[in-house]
Amino acid sequence: MKNRADETEKPEMLACFQILSDTHIRSDDNHLYNRHLRLALEDIASSEYASESCGIMHAGDITDHGLIEEYEALQRILRDYENRLPAIAYTVGNHDVALGDWEYRMEGYETVSGRRDTYHDHWIGGYHFVFLGTERGLERFATLSETQLGWLDEKLGEDAATGKPVFVFLHQPLKNTVAGSLEHQAWFGVEEDEELRSVLHKHPQALLFTGHTHWHLESPHTMHRAGDRGPVMFNTASVAYLWNDDDAYVQGSQGYYVEIYADKVRVRGRNFVDGSWLTAADFEVEC
Repeated sequence: MKNRADETEKPEMLACFQILSDTHIRSDDNHLYNRHLRLALEDIASSEYASESCGIMHAGDITDHGLIEEYEALQRILRDYENRLPAIAYTVGNHDVALGDWEYRMEGYETVSGRRDTYHDHWIGGYHFVFLGTERGLERFATLSETQLGWLDEKLGEDAATGKPVFVFLHQPLKNTVAGSLEHQAWFGVEEDEELRSVLHKHPQALLFTGHTHWHLESPHTMHRAGDRGPVMFNTASVAYLWNDDDAYVQGSQGYYVEIYADKVRVRGRNFVDGSWLTAADFEVEC
């Protein structure tokens, strides 16, 4: 596992996808967050990866308040990119479901995701994508039932013999792992932290991508590996706005392009505002 920003030669890419997180869509079509999502989608749609991408994976906080009007605004944006983008798969963030009526919040989520369940998995292009999600509308944390954790263990077990990486998405990070989740930063957020760690440590082929913190991708701890053989975890920053180690707001919009090769996964940070690669956030994970 190494930073490979200076390397230029690479083998054949087998598959690719993009990761967006924390879009925080508002009902106002002209809001900065909505404009940032348009920039991100345009970046993906006009890239060399557009026709090869097997999907866009969203790590939560789709909307800013979980309102139907915000999901309607999102649908207006997506309609402008019909036939130009791969399908988007979503998980829920705390902003999508927190402190409101659960049924109402899930009704909005269903309008874009096509589902009411907060955890689900998909095989796309021969690779496994697993989405986790809170089962109660807590203000900031996720809570994962014993059933969901058992389901995750079973799903990850399906991949053990393949030798392929499996891509896992959850909005909130585990404590003291990626940028923003360190104890003094206070943006960790899984009630069953130890239980989830226990499952993930059984499956080192898992790559966990989390949002929630908004910490920019040039931050320390953007990538974290739990021990020598533990799963790799990535902070996914935010499309809407960014945050830094000074605990301060940063205007910007970032996400990932992920490339899959026979023996490695490359995770490349992208600045969606100016369409540039983030050389400090260019990682390689050996498979």
